[in-house]
Amino acid sequence: MSSGSMAVSGRPTLEEVARLAGVSRATVSRVINSSPKVSPEVQTAVEAAISELNYVPNRAARSLVARATMSIALVVPEDAHRFFGDPYFADIVQGISDRLDDSDYVLNLQLAHPSSPSDKTRRYLLGGNVDGALVVSHHSGDHFLASLGQSLPVVFGGRPMDAEGVPGRPTDYYVDVDNRLGAVQGTRHLVKTGHHAIATITGPGDMPAAIDREQGWRDALREAGLSDVRVAHADFSEEGGGRAAAELLDRYPDVDAIFVASDLMASGALAALAERGRAVPSDVAVVGYDDSPFARRGPIQLTTVAQPTKQMGIVMADTLLQLLDGKQAPRVSLLHTHLVVRDSA
Repeated sequence: MSSGSMAVSGRPTLEEVARLAGVSRATVSRVINSSPKVSPEVQTAVEAAISELNYVPNRAARSLVARATMSIALVVPEDAHRFFGDPYFADIVQGISDRLDDSDYVLNLQLAHPSSPSDKTRRYLLGGNVDGALVVSHHSGDHFLASLGQSLPVVFGGRPMDAEGVPGRPTDYYVDVDNRLGAVQGTRHLVKTGHHAIATITGPGDMPAAIDREQGWRDALREAGLSDVRVAHADFSEEGGGRAAAELLDRYPDVDAIFVASDLMASGALAALAERGRAVPSDVAVVGYDDSPFARRGPIQLTTVAQPTKQMGIVMADTLLQLLDGKQAPRVSLLHTHLVVRDSA
């Protein structure tokens, strides 16, 4: 230590920083909170003392001064099994976490019921415990989350919808990809590779991504003059994809290709096709959606529509940080998809 420093036992305090810098406690507080009422010389002295003592500002005290919690809620209206089992969520959370690493905010996870959060979650989100929220995997039946933006800054991952399935208000902030166009890309590939009886396995009907991907599949088939009756509905799970594929084979034995609205469901579909003795891609071609790790596991590599999920998380967090900082932010950020061709189609 320098001759003007002192031995400090335990965690250094604001008072110790003030003594070392030769200033008042209030001046140290102003430096920590970026007040403009501090001269450059004093700021340099305080910062040097903070560095020498390895002082870490108390988050709770800063929160009282700034009237901010420095916390952001990540709200996911899904059960824990789906959240931890779907790589989509891992990628988007990684992006959010990477962006928040450069800020003073901490992230806390709130898993909620798909149709409506519990009373405890509602009280937590509206009780001044967080400064803003990021909502991923929103369902149209959730009245509370659809209106949460009226109470605090909120950014949705994916286009939000109200309880009647209508796109959210023009005041909503969200980050998404063009899911309809992505499905058109995947389905057009199946058309161009010579398939005519092209089915789809959809996601839940109360989620915008699933609705848009089904619409893209229909648009591409109608563009090609092909039938769009071969539909099976599932739930974005591997098991659901397997059941839906079996249903399609029972109802439409002539199916020669399937556009599946997620890689996780496509993985289940590949297993169901193998159980029925249908070779992929010679008997039935398969295109998924996400370009997740499920697209690259197993003996058949999955052709899929890639979406930049991690980047979506980064942009979501960045948008919310801009709002919390009082800056203007884009209400809608649309990222690009592209087709990745592998073994299955």
